[in-house]
Amino acid sequence: MLLRDALHSDAPSIAGIWNPIIRNTIVTFNPVERSPDEIVTMIATRQGAGHAFLVAEESGAILGFASYAQFRAGAGYARCMEHTINLSPEARGKGLGLRLLAALEAHAMQAGHHVMVAAITSANSASIGFHTSQGYRHVGTMPQVGWKFGQYHDLTLMQKVLSAG
Repeated sequence: MLLRDALHSDAPSIAGIWNPIIRNTIVTFNPVERSPDEIVTMIATRQGAGHAFLVAEESGAILGFASYAQFRAGAGYARCMEHTINLSPEARGKGLGLRLLAALEAHAMQAGHHVMVAAITSANSASIGFHTSQGYRHVGTMPQVGWKFGQYHDLTLMQKVLSAG
């Protein structure tokens, strides 16, 4: 399994993983599927800002992707990042999420970032458990901030301090 920087040519594969999650789950509150062109722009923007956008590749197939960007706009948040990790169904439960998260955290620390945030649909107990096992702590719940499938959903915020400084 190779973890590497995403290329623009990976965008269709990334869309193939991301869009069923957007379409069929509340893992993301975004109801609009991502086009390959939007993903190309996202890759370029994040990598251009010095943030990671990674893919996990095995035998030429993309099995997952992970990225981070600044948590909120403005210079005061310049060292606080938020990540996303998405895996294809066949890649789940095999430790790939752990490898991608570790790679994101290492990249962020090397870039001088201080905090990594996970914003998780509160009903996603697997993701909350995953992040807890990796040293993230619950810092808040925002009730009813997400809207999808005709109902409101809560958002759990978790964070991990990456550096001592």
